[in-house]
Amino acid sequence: MVKSIIIDTDPSPDDAVAFLMALGSPGEIELLAITTVGGNVPLHHTTRNALKALELVGRTADAPVYAGAAGPMVRALETAEYVHGATGFEGYDLPNPVATAADGFAPDKIVELVMSRPEKTVTLCCLAPLTNIALAMAREPRLAGRLEGIVLMGGARSEGGNVTPAAEYNIYVDPEAAKKVFECGAPIVMIPLDCTHTALTKKHRLDKLRAMGGPHMEAFYHLLEWNKRFDEKAWGMDGGPLHDPTVTAYLLKPELFRGRLVNVEISCDELTRGMTVVDWHSVTGRPKNALVLTEIDADGYFDLVIERLHAARKG
Repeated sequence: MVKSIIIDTDPSPDDAVAFLMALGSPGEIELLAITTVGGNVPLHHTTRNALKALELVGRTADAPVYAGAAGPMVRALETAEYVHGATGFEGYDLPNPVATAADGFAPDKIVELVMSRPEKTVTLCCLAPLTNIALAMAREPRLAGRLEGIVLMGGARSEGGNVTPAAEYNIYVDPEAAKKVFECGAPIVMIPLDCTHTALTKKHRLDKLRAMGGPHMEAFYHLLEWNKRFDEKAWGMDGGPLHDPTVTAYLLKPELFRGRLVNVEISCDELTRGMTVVDWHSVTGRPKNALVLTEIDADGYFDLVIERLHAARKG
């Protein structure tokens, strides 16, 4: 069956790989829309980056881009240019896009797309702070019950955070939104740092990506190589984690992953802001609200990423 999805994103190169993989998988995924949010960089950059990536592969007509919330629900936006560069797409000189975002506010479009389709047929794929998703749920209380599910990259179980000792960036930026989403009742798959930190863009993997040929593969070789320098320096890694495409990979090949259905609570307290409190051993007795994936077949994952990214280019 073809899965109908909406990808909510704050594009750095990782995010772009994730939604281009979806476009490179037409027999398995129908990408209804890309919705953007302020996150890694401000909203005007995240929206433009989504359009740049689509133009690079000639696919602007195949997935409308809707701009959404510029910042979190109740807090000031904390961006991550120190990781992703000033525009979020440093490392390769892509031209400014000719295409523009479609009319409409992303949370409203999420509601419209989900509620106009049969029940349990749309999956939200979340690669960014969860502001747009929480706003959509506030606008339409029936939304969560209509979803097939939510698959998100975010949080950490025991790996520790990447922006504070306790918190992963996507959850940290808007913990109030994350709390609302995790309490919504929809089936949730959470792919935390514990998983993504074992899926690294090692040199031989980027070389394999580049060897596939084509201008978009060359561009992403350079974008990813630049983008992962921060992780190499900060974490002493061989390459950096390819975080967000794990969401698309899970939809395509869930057998690449292993995890456990558990309870996850979101901390909004200042000391532990954005912490995903994962009840791995069910000691609280709270309802199990998320399938938390902690293991991945990294070689199989990168083979899939390279295959579907290569297939994304039109013509």
